[in-house]
Amino acid sequence: MPDATPPIDHRSQRPVWPVLMGIALIVSALALAFVWVAGWLTPERLTSTRFVNAIESGNGEVYPGFRRAHAKGVCIEGYFEGNGDGAMLSRARLFATVQTPFVGRMSIGGGSPYGLDNKARVRSMALELRSDDGQQWRMAMNSFPFFGVSSVQAFYDQTRANAPDPATGKPNPAIQAAFVAAHPEFARFAAWAKEAPWSTSWANTTYNGINTFRFINAAGELRNVRWSMQPQTPFAAMTPEQREAADGNFLSEDLQARLARGPLRWDMLVTVAQPDDPILDASQAWPEQREQIKVGSVVVERSSAQTTGACRDINFDPLILPTGVEGSGDPVLAARSAVYSASFNRRERDIARGKASAAIGQQPLSVGEK
Repeated sequence: MPDATPPIDHRSQRPVWPVLMGIALIVSALALAFVWVAGWLTPERLTSTRFVNAIESGNGEVYPGFRRAHAKGVCIEGYFEGNGDGAMLSRARLFATVQTPFVGRMSIGGGSPYGLDNKARVRSMALELRSDDGQQWRMAMNSFPFFGVSSVQAFYDQTRANAPDPATGKPNPAIQAAFVAAHPEFARFAAWAKEAPWSTSWANTTYNGINTFRFINAAGELRNVRWSMQPQTPFAAMTPEQREAADGNFLSEDLQARLARGPLRWDMLVTVAQPDDPILDASQAWPEQREQIKVGSVVVERSSAQTTGACRDINFDPLILPTGVEGSGDPVLAARSAVYSASFNRRERDIARGKASAAIGQQPLSVGEK
């Protein structure tokens, strides 16, 4: 009976150790990359982890299961209606004459899910748009017209300067004064915060993309742009007396009342840069006479509590972009993306470990998170 064992091909019996060494090298490289990103090899390096730690310290308290910034808000849903004029700027699908659904969020500044609306200077709109070609565009916009500082390090220093002093429970005036002296560009933002009127509603607030992005059209032409959402609801300013008398949840209550009467709309206006405009410094506003193009409208149809709404588990990372839109290379934009991710991971970990149930269960249904 012939032997059923196949003959041995000695040419295939190569040493195993080079393969194992190669695998080990890959694993080691991945591990090294991980500890480098985490900052363990260079503890002085500014990382997203250190940044979120600073945000939590600045908040004075961590609310498990809630976003570390813009912790109070509501979920919104609706659609973006393109008018076709954006196609000359970008080949992103939503700029065609189509309706693109979105899940989004309206929020206020601050790290407490129990913050008072009438004390919050900054208001925000975030959107996750899903176009019919399967792509996503996530936007994170704010009511201020430009950023407070010009660099990532300054952004971090500002966060730390606002941290409460353990002895007083309030920011240290000397540290804040030192920050302002070291970053003179912050004076523009401070002037806006002091002088610009407060709107009476999320519905009549303008929301700005702040950073510069690049739009690329079907012909491959590239333009540097910034955008804003301009409300169709007429602006109305609050007096200091009205702010003092307003309910702490007046923004969410007002939004619900308005949506009960019908959808709310904002026009998306794209501002096109000129060659001498600052591209990588969001603390500098562009001249008002720059070309603006209306490319469509945001239509909000309904709202819900963030604790049970569709926006709860969305990370509104401003660098999740569709074909035809790119980041500009602004370091602050990249830092925002990294910090959003680190904050999102902590929040989801809170929820997964069951640490968030008490905090979320106490949250009024009229408010939520960004």
